[in-house]
Amino acid sequence: MLKPAKFIISMFTSDKFLFSLYKEELVKRFGEVDIESNTQPFNFTDYYEEEFGENLTQKLFSFSTLIRQDELAEIKIITNDLENNNIDKNIKKNTTHHKRKINIDPGYITLDKYILASTKKGPSRIYLNQGIYAEITLRFINKSFVPCEYTYPNYKTKEYINFLNSVRLKYKLQLRENSNVDK
Repeated sequence: MLKPAKFIISMFTSDKFLFSLYKEELVKRFGEVDIESNTQPFNFTDYYEEEFGENLTQKLFSFSTLIRQDELAEIKIITNDLENNNIDKNIKKNTTHHKRKINIDPGYITLDKYILASTKKGPSRIYLNQGIYAEITLRFINKSFVPCEYTYPNYKTKEYINFLNSVRLKYKLQLRENSNVDK
């Protein structure tokens, strides 16, 4: 039986106010956030500028609830729905272009890797179901997460690798606590 995984959400947007707003909604659905990263500029590509605007920032959220690894596709469908349906009625939706205001990417950490869900297929992505793919974004080697050749640059930063290493440590403690409870 697979061990449960540590649930992570990555968000990026051009409106920092949306981090707390969507965090609140995600907490209602998935439980409390136990570790939250600092914001980091998301300036590694201009791919998202037309949809989200300029001056994007990213933030990562680790949830205290552990998830089953096979829940990732279902969770990605939930986060896609949140992205596409503004949860704050005060935010005006651009009906001409149907642009999203925020990008929400779920993933998880196990002791040996960080996995992200995506709707985009590619040579390094494995199909899960319902149009959702998974990708190993980082591997845990020699006491730290290490990027793969195809890892997006924002996950290669020292700040995010350090953050994810601290999340992994918290996860390791949770697994230990859970195994003591089971005895």
